[in-house]
Amino acid sequence: MSFDSSLAGTSASTWAADPRLHDRPRLDLDGVDELLVVAAHPDDETLGAGGLIADFTSRGIPVHVVVVTDCGQRRTAELEAAMAVLGATWAVLGFEDSATREHRDEIALALEPLISGTSDLALVLAPWRGDGHRDHRVVGEIVAELAKERRFAEYPIWMWHWAHPDSPDVPWDRLVSAPAKESKLVALAEYVSQSEGESPVLRADFLENFERDELFIVGDGSLGAEYFDDIHERHDDPWGFQSRWYEARKRALTLAILPDERYATALEVGCSIGVLSEALVSRVDRLLAVDVSAVAVERARERLGGAAWVEQADVLTEFPGGTFELVVLSEVGYYFGEAGLERVLDGVEAALATNGTLVTCHWRHPVTDYPMSGDAVHEAIRRRGLASIALHTEADFVLEVFSKDARSVGQRTGLA
Repeated sequence: MSFDSSLAGTSASTWAADPRLHDRPRLDLDGVDELLVVAAHPDDETLGAGGLIADFTSRGIPVHVVVVTDCGQRRTAELEAAMAVLGATWAVLGFEDSATREHRDEIALALEPLISGTSDLALVLAPWRGDGHRDHRVVGEIVAELAKERRFAEYPIWMWHWAHPDSPDVPWDRLVSAPAKESKLVALAEYVSQSEGESPVLRADFLENFERDELFIVGDGSLGAEYFDDIHERHDDPWGFQSRWYEARKRALTLAILPDERYATALEVGCSIGVLSEALVSRVDRLLAVDVSAVAVERARERLGGAAWVEQADVLTEFPGGTFELVVLSEVGYYFGEAGLERVLDGVEAALATNGTLVTCHWRHPVTDYPMSGDAVHEAIRRRGLASIALHTEADFVLEVFSKDARSVGQRTGLA
């Protein structure tokens, strides 16, 4: 994934040729009386939302831009000039560039009064959590959490470079548009440090992506406890875990692909009624199985009868504490949405032991309710840099093993 437009990426003409880009529903602005735009770096706000900023200020609606990181005096002066063009007030919080994750709590404390101080009808914008760039993701996550009581939308920037219109990472069903304004391009021209010189970060062909209508992403894309409680209340075995040969075979393959004979500690995320959990206990000394649904947890506890610890937990908001030799994400990753999956993977990486194993398995066919495809989930995990040490792919599902220990089973057991 590249965040340098001088490197190979998808051309603006490729995006422009896709008809889906031009038939997006409009961003709902009915009744909005204030706009707060949060950016990770100076120029993000103009690239992603300059047209909307100009539209609001031209209609006398107050707009305030907040830039989280300090990128130096020159970039700050360019920000000031760009905001003068667009007519918005602005502030820079001054956090270290490329260190937003390390200062997450402090950034949240600084942003909270700015967001809570907006009107009830305000629209809050932030970088898209799925944009790939770590600063964009972290700032987007912070704002999304703080803006739960406000209208909220996200603007993609680097997606136009590293993604492709047919990529499963592009959230077409959540993309909405707003008309561009000519003053946006005038404001962008103020960022000379980014667009000129021998190796500009923002090349002219990349900037073509920002000359068309602006695109925003609405909704968080995740499915919550109510969705899964409803499914489990209506069905004793919602996905046929106990009755389908397909599921029994897939469980056997999951157990067979585990690179180690036994694990001291394991975490299963999204255990549902505990059928896979029941199989895992034969290979694990201590298994913690969690699910967001209280109904599912109750049934899993009945099934396991104390053979594993089963807890209700929403891993999107609080990942289980502890260190695990094995983490299992089976048929659950696509429910989190792009940004939510990244948060969960942060938790997985932090929880994995030094030699830890992550086993993932996902259905590959499209499902209307799922915010992501199974293939997109695995692509997101691969970008994390963990070693992929085993891969089983069928038309129906993909089963893959990632590990902090890149050795093969033969190497681990002294055969190779």
